[in-house]
Amino acid sequence: MAELLKGAPVAEAIAERCKADVEACQAKGVNPTLAILRVGERDDDLSYERGATKRCEAVGVAVKNVVLPADVDQATMMATIEDLNNDAGVHGVLMFRPLPEQLDEAACCEALAAAKDVDAATTASLAHVFTGKGEGYAPCTAQACMEILQHYGIETAGKRAAVIGRSLVIGKPVSMMLMAANATVTTCHTKTVDMPSITSEADIVVVAAGRMETIGAEYFKAGQTVIDVGIGWNEEKGKLCGDVIFDDVEPIVNAITPVPGGVGSVTTAVLVSHVVEAAKLVAG
Repeated sequence: MAELLKGAPVAEAIAERCKADVEACQAKGVNPTLAILRVGERDDDLSYERGATKRCEAVGVAVKNVVLPADVDQATMMATIEDLNNDAGVHGVLMFRPLPEQLDEAACCEALAAAKDVDAATTASLAHVFTGKGEGYAPCTAQACMEILQHYGIETAGKRAAVIGRSLVIGKPVSMMLMAANATVTTCHTKTVDMPSITSEADIVVVAAGRMETIGAEYFKAGQTVIDVGIGWNEEKGKLCGDVIFDDVEPIVNAITPVPGGVGSVTTAVLVSHVVEAAKLVAG
């Protein structure tokens, strides 16, 4: 039976570190603050907003909610972003995406100050992930994968890692982060030939396929660590499921993240830690 790499203990450990840093910032007159920029009333945005707000409040980080109507025009959106960039009392900005079709999402992302970009919306933040230089922060979900590996003492140096998925949100950045942690990384995608032959030879497999319950037992072998980033609602089973067919894979591997209760529960904790890091830079 595999070890379950639950997210809650990881999130709690991050929160404890944040509390001490928040107190240190406040002692210097800086109150770490996250601005959440939301356009419209999408259910998934509202759910994440509630979770992020709760996580912030638990460690003493203030939240400023900026809500614009779903039909907002580009000029208003850009002006709002500029106001947040110039607001010295805001240390991090979370802008929910995707944005409505009438908005130029790329332009909105690039308008955000990299120093306040706590979830890698900007090219500058992604460049930081790829080069280790400049301002910005890694995508929260990608860093959550790394936090889980570190918390549970799973060695990456000299290990082989396979990442299923190549998006800029998870696949590509987590590949770079694993490489920075001295793993040898293979990134797999929809055009990869005989993917199971690659993943079954890895020590660590990060699954961000974006397709619920499509990665089965044939992709794995005994002794592996599996980080399942996927999450979706399975109507037939009436529950949340990941990209991995958990019941088939869990008996094979050494350790695996559950869905729910795995990567997702760490993501908001990482977001808060980025806000705190940004505030620490201001506090000096």
